[in-house]
Amino acid sequence: MFPNMDPKKMQAMLKKLGMKVDNIPANKVIIMTDSGDITIEEPQVIKTSVKGQVIFQVSGNVKEQKFSEEDIKLVMEQSGVKDEERVKQVLQQTSGDIVEAIMKLKED
Repeated sequence: MFPNMDPKKMQAMLKKLGMKVDNIPANKVIIMTDSGDITIEEPQVIKTSVKGQVIFQVSGNVKEQKFSEEDIKLVMEQSGVKDEERVKQVLQQTSGDIVEAIMKLKED
């Protein structure tokens, strides 16, 4: 937050303000949205509690995976899979490669 500030002094200052700060050990953070997922690899996650409200601050290597509705419908039609969530999951695994997703779903 503040450059060149000792972390212990920072935590003491925040504690005086009624804030509690914790580092959360995490391997990956995934934010699922309607249009695709945002994956944060090697994240640094800080949990802050202020007056009963919890705030998470996340930083790291961001990868966005967006799939259009047309892509999802095409994969569903061609693979015969009716489960939209399963199709989105496979599209994510194949990095949005439609042909590979269809082949993978047909194998299952």
